Amino acid sequence: MTIRVLIVDDQMMVREGFSVLLNAQPDIEVVGEALDGRQAVQQVAALRPDVVLMDIRMPVLNGLEATREIVAADADAKVLVLTTFDLDEYVYQALRAGASGFLLKDASARQLADGVRVVASGEALLAPTVTKRLIQEFSRLGAPKVPTQDRIGDLTERETEVLVLVAQGCSNSEIAAGLVVAESTVKTHVSRILVKLGLRDRTQAAVFAYEAGLVTPGR
Repeated sequence: MTIRVLIVDDQMMVREGFSVLLNAQPDIEVVGEALDGRQAVQQVAALRPDVVLMDIRMPVLNGLEATREIVAADADAKVLVLTTFDLDEYVYQALRAGASGFLLKDASARQLADGVRVVASGEALLAPTVTKRLIQEFSRLGAPKVPTQDRIGDLTERETEVLVLVAQGCSNSEIAAGLVVAESTVKTHVSRILVKLGLRDRTQAAVFAYEAGLVTPGR
């Protein structure tokens, strides 16, 4: 099945470059472009893309606010944030707003295409430098959020265990090997976790786990 992509960036050369790279992939099609966050929200509603490549720093409406609006509208599109800054101050907020992943603009063509595929499949995508920043931000925020912590009770013991491993960056295959279960069983657990907690994907699940105190920085 072809993955439909919307590219959002205020620089025309960036949009055109990404478009050429992604359209060269047999399973990816760029269905539209937007030069600011407001256009992105409108294009998502009109084109129903599977993945939105979202720049953060743009005029009119930045990528953070656009991501919030797209997620709030219950759009099926997954947002993959792209920026030139590996320590962008909006990284944490963008992930909390519902972004499914993060890549730097200097990623290779293969990394970009693979990133689109990963996010489209519902997996989380975080560059190592971003994961480090995310953990630092949790450390700065301090105590877990009580409302989030209260929701842990909805999970079974095994689902809680899987959630912790997801937050630690483990893939389904790694979790399956560690728990000595089938990968399909892990996928079922992850799906149930997302449904019970009302989360969109593994990235939000990881954020939830940290905020609930299930995983602590450095653990």
